Amino acid sequence: MAEEFKRLGRKLVYRGSIIDYYRDTVQVPNGNVVEWDFIGHHGAAAVVPVRDDGKILMVRQWRNALDRYTLEIPAGGLNGDEPTRDAAARELQEETGYVSEDLSLLITIRTTVAFCDEKIDIYVAQKLKPGHQHLDEDECIDVEAFSVEELCAMIYSGQIEDSKTIAAIMSYKNRYC
Repeated sequence: MAEEFKRLGRKLVYRGSIIDYYRDTVQVPNGNVVEWDFIGHHGAAAVVPVRDDGKILMVRQWRNALDRYTLEIPAGGLNGDEPTRDAAARELQEETGYVSEDLSLLITIRTTVAFCDEKIDIYVAQKLKPGHQHLDEDECIDVEAFSVEELCAMIYSGQIEDSKTIAAIMSYKNRYC
């Protein structure tokens, strides 16, 4: 059925630091020509940092889009063609201060397929070693540790709404617990 849709054009409306906004002109199967918004995302990686006691390190940070603090797994955008494993390791250290050489791919998600191509590779980090946070100039992050059960309860109560965090925690629980 995909061959019945034909992109007639893509116009760049705005180029940002982590996204590009386009206006697509598409011919749909019934012959109508429509315009759709498209967000091109530069890619991201995230990590589920698991301490030796089984607790997961989470980051509490301000999210401008929601105008409030959120509780999430550490994550961040890719630097150019950076491998996602390297980005996950970098974000782990920058946001939590911990390092790990034991990172394994957990799951890959596409966050908002209706209008965005954002792809996030999510890793599990074990055998954590403490270090120091290296926050970006616009980051103010608190690190907190929770059990998988506590995180699941926060997901089901609506305290955690971030899609990458929900996918990561539920996948981790299914595979490791």
